[in-house]
Amino acid sequence: MSAVLAAVLQVLLLVLLLALVVPLLGRYLAHLFTAPTHLRFERATYRLLRVDPDADQHWRSYAFSVLGFSLVSVLFLFVFGRVQQWLPLDIGMSALPADGAWNTAVSFATNTNWQWYSGEAAIGHLMQMAGLAVQNFVSAGVGLAVAAAFARGLARTSAGGRVGNFWSDLVRVVLRLLLPASFVAALVLVALGVVQNLSGPRGVTTLDGGTQQVTGGPVASQEAIKEIGTNGGGFYNANSSHPFENPTALSNLLEIFLLLVIPFAMAWAFGVIVRDRRQGGAVMAVMGSLWLVSVGLLTWAELAGHGTAPSLAGAAMEGKETRFGEAASALFAASTTATSTGSVNAMHDSLTAPGGGVAIVNMLLGEVAPGGVGAGLYGMLMLAVVTVFLAGLMVGRTPEYLGHKIGQREIVVVALYILTMPVLVLAGVAIGLTAPAGLAGLQESGSHGLSEALYAVASASNNNGSAFAGLATGTPFWNTLLGLCMLLGRFVPIVLVLALAGRFAAQHRVPVGAGTLPTHRPLFVILLSGVTVIVVGLTFVPVLALGPIAESLS
Repeated sequence: MSAVLAAVLQVLLLVLLLALVVPLLGRYLAHLFTAPTHLRFERATYRLLRVDPDADQHWRSYAFSVLGFSLVSVLFLFVFGRVQQWLPLDIGMSALPADGAWNTAVSFATNTNWQWYSGEAAIGHLMQMAGLAVQNFVSAGVGLAVAAAFARGLARTSAGGRVGNFWSDLVRVVLRLLLPASFVAALVLVALGVVQNLSGPRGVTTLDGGTQQVTGGPVASQEAIKEIGTNGGGFYNANSSHPFENPTALSNLLEIFLLLVIPFAMAWAFGVIVRDRRQGGAVMAVMGSLWLVSVGLLTWAELAGHGTAPSLAGAAMEGKETRFGEAASALFAASTTATSTGSVNAMHDSLTAPGGGVAIVNMLLGEVAPGGVGAGLYGMLMLAVVTVFLAGLMVGRTPEYLGHKIGQREIVVVALYILTMPVLVLAGVAIGLTAPAGLAGLQESGSHGLSEALYAVASASNNNGSAFAGLATGTPFWNTLLGLCMLLGRFVPIVLVLALAGRFAAQHRVPVGAGTLPTHRPLFVILLSGVTVIVVGLTFVPVLALGPIAESLS
C-alpha cells in the first residue's frame, strides 16, 4: 500500500469514527451542563467543598472561583514536587528544583503539560497519580466549564450577568465524563499493550548486548486522560512514540481519536445549549475544515521530504517511529498542535521545515481547529464575534450574534482576548532571543534556531505543551519565562471570555431583522474561516517569514 493511500485511509477512518461519536457525545455534554438535578455522589462532593451547587454565579464570582481553584492547584503541585522524595512510591526520585517545580505546577494546572524533564527519570509514581493525573482531570474540567459558561451567556437573556455555577460544572464534567471515559479508554489501551503497573526501574538487555534501566508505572491510566483531556505530556520522555505508551498502529489511531473527540463534541453541544444546532454545525464545520487542511499540508510536507537528507534517504523518517511511519506521524502532529494536547509520536524538531511551520501555525491560530477541551470552543466563538462585528461594519449596522448586540464594550473585551496571545508569543520570543540566559539554550543558529524559540513560546502561551526539543529549556530562565507564558496564556483569556459571557447574559435579546447576518450558513463558515486565518497572518507573518518560511526556502 502506498504512503499516500495509507494517509487517506487513516484520515477517512478517523473522520468516520468522529462522525459516529461526536453527535452522541455532544448531546450528552449539553445535558450535563444544563440538567437541573445533581447525583448523590456529586452532592457529597459539594458538601466536602462547602459550596452551593445551585447558586447561579455572576461572571465575576465564576471567574474568581476558577482563579482561586487554579491557584490552589498550582501551590499543591509545587509543594508536591519539592517533597516527593519523602513520599511513598518515590522510586528513588529526588526533589524537583524550585524553578522546575514552579514550571511543572503551572504547566499541569493550566492544561499545558509542558515537560522540561524526562518523565520516567524525574517524577515518582505517587506524584504521577495523585498530582499530575489529578490535574489532568481538573484542568480539563476547568476548560470545559468556562466553555459551558460562555455558551450559557449566549443562550440567556436579561440574566443579570449570571453564567452558571463553576463548582457544579467542574464536578459534573469530571465525575460524569472524564473519569468514566478515561477508565474505559485505559482498559482498552491496556488490552492493546500499554503498560499499567507500579514497578520501579528494571534492567533489560539491549539488542547490542548492553543493559538499560526501563521504568514501568501507571502508564495506561495517565495516557487515557492526557489524550481525552487534551493535556499532553508523557509518562516517558519519548512520549507517544514509546512502545509502553503507544505500542501499535491501532493504539496510535485510538489516541488521536481521543484527543479530538471532546473538542469537536463541544461544538455540537454548543448548538444544543443555544437551541439552534445549526450554530454548532457551523462552528464545527470551520474547526473541521481547518483541521483537514493542516493534516493535508503537514502530510504533504513530510511525504514530499523537502531537504537534502530526506531526498537522499527517500523519506523524511528522521525522528519518526518506524512502527507508524510518516503519514501516521504527520496526522498525530497536525492533530496534537491543532488541539492543545502537546502529546507527540515523533520528534517535531525533525519535521521538515514546511511541516514544522504548519505545526507552529496550528498553535498560532489559537488552537481552535478544534482546539483544547473547552478552550477550542470559546476561542472559536470569540473569533465568531469578530467575524460578525466586521460583517456589521460592511453593511453599516450594529452587529449582533445570536440575538446579542456587539457594541463598543463587547468588542474591546474581544480585542483584548485576540491580542493576549500574540503579545505573549512575540514578547516571549524577543526576551528569549535577547537575554544571554535565553540564548544559552539555543542549540541551532539561523532560521531553525528562531523556529525552536518560536515553537517553545507559542506552545507555552497556547497551553499546548509540545516542543521542537532542540531548545534547552530546563534552565531557571526558560522555566520561569515559559511558566509565566503558560499562566497568562491560560487565565487572561478565561477572564475575558467570562466577562463577555456576563455582558451577553445581561442583555435583552434583539429580534432577528433583515440586516441580521445568518451565522449558520456556508457564507458565515467561509467568513469565519477567513477571519481565523487572516488574524494570524497579519500578526505572525514577519516572524514566520524569518523562521520556518526562510528555512523552507533555504
